[in-house]
Amino acid sequence: MLHQIAPQYLDNGKVKVIYRHFAFIGPESEWAAQAADCAGEQGKFWAYGDYLFKHQAGENNGAFSRDNLKKFAGALALDTAAFSACLDSGKYTAAMQKDMAEGRQRGVNATPWVFIGGQRLENILDVPKLTARLDALQPR
Repeated sequence: MLHQIAPQYLDNGKVKVIYRHFAFIGPESEWAAQAADCAGEQGKFWAYGDYLFKHQAGENNGAFSRDNLKKFAGALALDTAAFSACLDSGKYTAAMQKDMAEGRQRGVNATPWVFIGGQRLENILDVPKLTARLDALQPR
């Protein structure tokens, strides 16, 4: 959905996206969240996240093992040595845990969740519903 609304809302600054990890499925989802942040150090957070979504293969069955996450970095032409060092260091563990705690505090129990103006929106997983809500919040 973000790709679809980007030209009308994101690219021109009408809407700002703040992404929070909610890695509740288990260790592989936690590693994947941290790997995305490591990719972000090289300007590839969204590209890495897209790659993860396209390569999902079940939950905690090895698809997002640390080794595979490092291979994904190579497939995206990241500096794999820097990426691996970042992932192995656990540098983003605390930030991911903070995102999880904030999500739980706000009543998040699954993904994806969308908040607009601090209000949690449910069942808004299609572009027309999302754009209608965004348009309603835009200054006149």
